[in-house]
Amino acid sequence: MTVAHLPAASPAAVTERRATVKPATVLAYLAAILVVGITVVPLLFVVVGGFRTTAQVNAAPVGWPSPWVIDNYVAILGTSAFWHFLWNSAVIAVIATALAVGLGAMAGFALSRYRFRGREALYGLFTVGLLFPLAVASLPLYLLLRQIGLLENPLGVAIPEAAFSLPVTILILRPFMLEIPQEVEDAAILDGASRLGFFWRILLPLSMPALSTVTVLAFVTSWNAYLLPLLVFNDQSHFTLPLGVATFQSQYSQDTARILAFTTLSMVPALGVFVLAERRIVGGLSGSVKG
Repeated sequence: MTVAHLPAASPAAVTERRATVKPATVLAYLAAILVVGITVVPLLFVVVGGFRTTAQVNAAPVGWPSPWVIDNYVAILGTSAFWHFLWNSAVIAVIATALAVGLGAMAGFALSRYRFRGREALYGLFTVGLLFPLAVASLPLYLLLRQIGLLENPLGVAIPEAAFSLPVTILILRPFMLEIPQEVEDAAILDGASRLGFFWRILLPLSMPALSTVTVLAFVTSWNAYLLPLLVFNDQSHFTLPLGVATFQSQYSQDTARILAFTTLSMVPALGVFVLAERRIVGGLSGSVKG
């Protein structure tokens, strides 16, 4: 059996290949490294700081634990307050996500598969909602919630959070649903499916990448919300994790290491959901951009 030997690349070819690297590519990589450094280094400081003692943090704010201490994390996981804050955040996030995705999917279906006068204007109105920050509506929203009796109520946080998540939900779902061929809907109707049957049995399963994207975005947004729970809740038993972090920081202001450990544990659920669904988020956003 003969073995074919491939000719080695000449030094000129290697030099030419290296010369093809564009300056824009180098700048893009440098920018990516800079962004990673800005976002990851503070997180690493918080996580590692939780494995140190307060004396170590005060002596050397930036440094590795010596020795590694897990007492801060064990102590927080052993308290009922942390798990109570976690439960409150989970309940509100699940309700807000279900409302935002459910209503957004129905609105996206109507705006993509039905033709009526003013459809594009209505879609543009939802798009303008992206420019409307929660801080601007905080006072009238608080007065409205007080008037209808939703203060100190999880629904008083979940419903407004769902409302503020609707614009981005519709902005992602509508273009994705528009990309589904009209022939698929026509075939379903010929087989006896109603418009709602097509929506429930065909359109939603085909839109799973976009639905996964908006689900994760709505959940993480609700989980990290701070201003709205601060407006609605005064009773500490109703506090979510972001408010719990602020409360814990005020109570243990001298114990820096334990505050860092509490902050780290409060970030774990949202980061876990985001990391696990990263590919689905990219797929859903790619489909919406194509639409």
